Amino acid sequence: MYSDLVEIAPRELKFIFEPKKQSSCTIRLINKSQNHVAFKVKTTSPKKYCVRPNTGIIKPRTSCDFTVTMQAQKAPPPDMACKDKFLVQCTVVAEETVEEDITSAMFSKDDGKYVQENKMRVILVSPPSSPVLSPINVVHSDLPSYKDSPREDQVNGYENISSQLEGDVNGVHDHNGRYEESLTRDQVNPLDQNTPKELDENVKELRKENANMQMEGKYAQLETRKHDEEVELVEDVASMKSKISELERKLSEAKDTISRLTEEKKFTAQERESLQRELVMLTSKKGGRKVRVGFPLLYVVTVAFISMVFGYLLHY
Repeated sequence: MYSDLVEIAPRELKFIFEPKKQSSCTIRLINKSQNHVAFKVKTTSPKKYCVRPNTGIIKPRTSCDFTVTMQAQKAPPPDMACKDKFLVQCTVVAEETVEEDITSAMFSKDDGKYVQENKMRVILVSPPSSPVLSPINVVHSDLPSYKDSPREDQVNGYENISSQLEGDVNGVHDHNGRYEESLTRDQVNPLDQNTPKELDENVKELRKENANMQMEGKYAQLETRKHDEEVELVEDVASMKSKISELERKLSEAKDTISRLTEEKKFTAQERESLQRELVMLTSKKGGRKVRVGFPLLYVVTVAFISMVFGYLLHY
């Protein structure tokens, strides 16, 4: 449904390599869809390159440029072959999304969301005035060509070293698993022009450079892994903070409910005590009335005396 959201031009990152100088390359992203598209740029060597901006929002039928700057390097890699790669991820987002809303979770494929991914390789080229640093798969006509054959004693004396140097040149492996086209023997500086001491130094320098490149590759992998772990840790911390905030809110609501129920319980107890007091008062009043029921003693004596007097008068 969302195939080919964004067109990338150019498809490769080309840097003009000059020792101890920075080099920049600009890439344009063209949104071919009718949706707002968010993009994110990743690299296997985050310490070596600077991407500005590395995230952004592209409106429908518009374009956006980002610039990749390669930090200054002391020396070029062997045969100008660079193994660094970049990954450009693009996905559809809501129209109201802004750049500050972009997170790594937007480019996750776990929920079935479509994410366009384009891998870009890095190509190093030498400046026009320095053909010696050109990539190994480019042949320059201005390279010196030596037609004289080396002397027999030099060939026999340095045969092993020559084979090793030629193997280092002809055996360069590119990123896609294919061997690039190697230089011809006439394009390589002949060994018969060097002394044994210089040859030994060249071999040591090559070995040292290879070891440094391997260490840099391992360091870049470790840095990338560390960066990913830090991003995951930040996301986990943010998720944990959100959960803690939710729990605190629920705890506050529970405290308010308990306080309200406690007040209601006290009010109910007070009403119960008031009703009990009223019941006791009513019971005591009812008992007092029962004691006063009947004729008083004085009334009875008076009536008896009057009856006796009246009977005596009637008799006489």
